[in-house]
Amino acid sequence: MAKRVILIVMDSFGIGEEPDAAAFGDAGTNTLRSCTKSSYFKAENLAKMGLLKIDGIETASKLAEEDIVPTGTYARLRESSMGKDTTIGHWEIAGLISPEPLPTYPDGFPGEVLDEFEKQTGRKVLCNLPYSGTKVINDYGDEHVKTGALIVYTSADSVFQIAAHENIVPCEQLYEYCRIARKILQGKHGVGRVIARPFIGESGNYTRTPRRHDFSLEPPKDTMLDILKRCGRDVIGIGKIHDIFAGRGLTEYTYTSGNEDGINRTLEYMDKDFDGLLFVNLVDYDMLYGHRRDIDGYAKAVAFFDEKLPEIVSKLREDDILMITADHGCDPGYLATTDHTREYVPLICCGKDFAPAKGTKGGNLGTRPTFADIAASVLAYLEVSDNERAGVAGENIL
Repeated sequence: MAKRVILIVMDSFGIGEEPDAAAFGDAGTNTLRSCTKSSYFKAENLAKMGLLKIDGIETASKLAEEDIVPTGTYARLRESSMGKDTTIGHWEIAGLISPEPLPTYPDGFPGEVLDEFEKQTGRKVLCNLPYSGTKVINDYGDEHVKTGALIVYTSADSVFQIAAHENIVPCEQLYEYCRIARKILQGKHGVGRVIARPFIGESGNYTRTPRRHDFSLEPPKDTMLDILKRCGRDVIGIGKIHDIFAGRGLTEYTYTSGNEDGINRTLEYMDKDFDGLLFVNLVDYDMLYGHRRDIDGYAKAVAFFDEKLPEIVSKLREDDILMITADHGCDPGYLATTDHTREYVPLICCGKDFAPAKGTKGGNLGTRPTFADIAASVLAYLEVSDNERAGVAGENIL
């Protein structure tokens, strides 16, 4: 029988500051704790898998779910890479540790980058500063609509973001401008992601559309995706996975419009026959609620996923493993910035009916030194040879 791993990333669902959080400006952050301040927070099924028994878990107040005795396998993972962004977090989940941070631009991008970008696109640039994505279109949207100049901005993350009104720059044209930027932004300016940020609306009421598209830096060496594909296994990406890995290592992929769509696509794929990895990113926690510091919205999104979890588990086959984790934090209760936060992430696993997955040790696996333990465990479970997985970081903990 084919073995399958369903790996779901709750994008930005951190569970408490890492020891070096202060160096990243994130002392005291805890995404999970902030969510538990909301009356909308519900996590009964995640608790059954072990979420609230993970090392160091803090909640804002006592929750009924904390009394549940978990039957899954669970751990707290520390990020070994020097970053707190989506790209580096996912790369580490896939077995690639980044000892050097990707470049960031707190004062905007240098002239050598923007001059070449303007030359190749034929359009001028507005802003060129770290900025909130929702605020930048309201502050610069009118000038963009009037002149056609592109709104270029960044954040604390390693990103080059281009915002444009869909009536001024059609999405396909905006994507082409992003491809141009991606070719320019290599080497010392190799940012993790170039992001298309289309928007619509009128002056004073501009809103971003779901037609965002990410153009990621290629991983500098093989990840578990490349290895699984080379070994003839299926590697299916749902949501941003294709963009995060620049298409590398996937045998099939589908984009999604948000968490609900991502969960529905996951359920559909679980009904299909495949042999290998189903890798899912659920982006709404980060994009819609974390960055916007919306505690109630984040808590509702967690509760929705928790409500759908039994349906996901019901579709597990005899030799399937479900793994749930995150790629960084984005504490909606932390008001010092609107950026990602340097936090531990959960790893919770189970086989059928919330029992510890077949062949696992079960219970609390403690605090692990790297997200890459996920990759090592996936490759071992899918019976990839020691020789094939020799270059992947992490340790098999299942």
